Amino acid sequence: MDENLGKFIDNFAELVQLAQSGQHRVQSGIQLLRTLTDHLAVPAESLSVVVEEIPPHRFVDADILMAELAAEDTDFRLLGVGGGDQRHHQSLSDMLQQSQFFPQFPISQPDFTNLAVGPDEQRQAVALGLWLFSHAGGPVAVLQRDANPRYGRQSASLEVLAGDTGHAAGFLSEFRRRMQHRSVLKGQVISLVMGEYGPSAAGVTFHARPALSASDVILPEGLLQKVSDHAVGIARHRDSLNHYGQHLKRGILLYGKPGTGKTHTVRYLLSQSEGATAILLSGGSLARISEAATMARALQPSIVVLEDCDLIAEDRSFGHGPQPLLFEVLDAMDGLDNDADVAFVLTTNRVDMLERALAQRPGRVDLAVDIPLPALAERVGLVELYARGIPFSAEAVHDAAARTEGTTASFARELVRRAVVAAALDGTPVGDSHLAQAVEGLMADGEALTRSLLGSATGGEGDGGGVGGPFPGAPGFAGPFPGGPEFGGPAAFHPGS
Repeated sequence: MDENLGKFIDNFAELVQLAQSGQHRVQSGIQLLRTLTDHLAVPAESLSVVVEEIPPHRFVDADILMAELAAEDTDFRLLGVGGGDQRHHQSLSDMLQQSQFFPQFPISQPDFTNLAVGPDEQRQAVALGLWLFSHAGGPVAVLQRDANPRYGRQSASLEVLAGDTGHAAGFLSEFRRRMQHRSVLKGQVISLVMGEYGPSAAGVTFHARPALSASDVILPEGLLQKVSDHAVGIARHRDSLNHYGQHLKRGILLYGKPGTGKTHTVRYLLSQSEGATAILLSGGSLARISEAATMARALQPSIVVLEDCDLIAEDRSFGHGPQPLLFEVLDAMDGLDNDADVAFVLTTNRVDMLERALAQRPGRVDLAVDIPLPALAERVGLVELYARGIPFSAEAVHDAAARTEGTTASFARELVRRAVVAAALDGTPVGDSHLAQAVEGLMADGEALTRSLLGSATGGEGDGGGVGGPFPGAPGFAGPFPGGPEFGGPAAFHPGS
């Protein structure tokens, strides 16, 4: 027999004997049980695990707080738990019980995941890690996990071990108290999104707060101020309202044809509400309205924006009962305390569909504002707004506005873009002739469908359908957020991560 082959057979026989004895597992897998027992100074398998569930959107807050609580003990340790996929499927209690007989969870390096904490900022959070530290004079062990629907976990969790359950409960009480008073979400602009495994497993997307002045929003005189006073101005007088027993929560409905500037008006409200938490819902994410209302109450002052509510006025497919999802929206508004500084802003292209539902749930919306098609003065202002930096004469702008009666803000933006494109194709500087050429082209009979898609009343019968950009993170809608027809101009809204 070849000498090398003989050595291989001997080594393989030893390997089989070692595997059958289970000694290799005892040497590696016992580490989790032994580490916890040494830290807690009592047999870890004899202790009860206390579990705290954490919603996915608050997991980054929990990670920040856990790091701070552990760091209060200068001798804290952060460890990982090995064992392949089994560690994801089993609770800490299951791991400890199994480790007594079939050790398979060795100590390793923690798992991390990158989570957004702002539009342009991320944090490396502990996705699966074991914190060992002392709190309130006694040792505590906390297994931190993020949500992972792939393994059947719809929420994140902390699994806490201490010398007695009272100590573990005391730690979690302190944890909850601190969580109530702080969050990376507070004061941010966020949208709730639908996850691959349903709304309960979804998180949030951060956005930069828009920067708009009143001159960037072209509406009939006094209309923007009326909306702003109700949505933002009331909050500045909360003390007076509370003194006289009047509620702070308020509902605003912006309605009108597509492309008239409803969403642009919302962006202005967000720009004027610095420090307020803004929660944006549209499309399928409207199914998360109850969660949004809870967040708004906790993170107030808050603004909750619900885009295109007419789409859910009669749709029961998103809800959990026999009534339309819109009724859940209205009930969530009504469920807030009177002193809750929360404004709900609803937008719709089909007010006729909403009116019936609102009549069955009176009092939720206390201001309805029609955002009309722009009159001549507004059309002039819109062309001037979108033509900033382009040397059109005042006469050319006025003529273009006069010839485009019945068109929308979206139309004015496209008009200016067409003029610039025409100049580029000619290889000449942009001038009045290109603006006139754009008017001629867009107002021609052959462009009726284009005008309809831009929301203009000159596009033919009907209101042109629902066009415009919902907030990002809401699948199933035309017009991405930065490029939707109501979002152009000098202050385009660029979403964060």
